[in-house]
Amino acid sequence: MSATLSTHVLDTVRGGPATGVVVTLLDGEGARLFEGRTNADGRCPELATLRLSPGRYVLRFAVADYFRGIGVALADPPFLDQVTIDFGIAGAGGHYHVPLLVSPYSYSTYRGS
Repeated sequence: MSATLSTHVLDTVRGGPATGVVVTLLDGEGARLFEGRTNADGRCPELATLRLSPGRYVLRFAVADYFRGIGVALADPPFLDQVTIDFGIAGAGGHYHVPLLVSPYSYSTYRGS
């Protein structure tokens, strides 16, 4: 059995979904398994089509590019350029939801349902 994964990016400055954020999923060895952009709801539905074995993974979110793209003036270099979340899938089966709440100067995440 394998697990599925989803994410949801929320812009805490604007109080809504972050559209167009580049999301990359890497395996524990650094191989790219997925790259896409969040949709109008801040999600990457194609990500959930992957079947993932137990192991270590990395989700990378290109947040500075997103904020620049919506007209937010950022320092050079920005405080947050890419947010990287290292996480593990401990058992086969089930669903892992890893949301990102982000602003130019902070972020939080958790394992959702």
